[in-house]
Amino acid sequence: MPNPPYAVPTTSFRFAALATLAGKAPLGGRREVALSVYLAARLADDTLPERGVSAEARAERAAHAKSWLSSMALTLPVRSALARLIEATASGPRAAAAALPAVISATGSQLDAGARGELDRLTASLGSG
Repeated sequence: MPNPPYAVPTTSFRFAALATLAGKAPLGGRREVALSVYLAARLADDTLPERGVSAEARAERAAHAKSWLSSMALTLPVRSALARLIEATASGPRAAAAALPAVISATGSQLDAGARGELDRLTASLGSG
């Protein structure tokens, strides 16, 4: 059944499982991990050519994201993996795809199945992009 003409169209939301996890997690560790992964995933997704984000803009965004990341309470393995992914987003999709498995490995125990699935799908789309 089609939507009535006055209905608001459905909004597409990238990484809904990561955002939901960040919203539902208690303040502190798991929430900060989910927020940090969400930010890094959005930056990585924006390396795809169809997103239309220039290399110059990606480099600037990566620099600002790394600064923000330094304010988060993360373990060293998680912080290092996320910093490498954020840096890789300035280069392009293949570099981001290469950095994502380390993020998945470092954060896997703190992410739920939906969030891990989103990261796996992102890795596949970047690798083929």
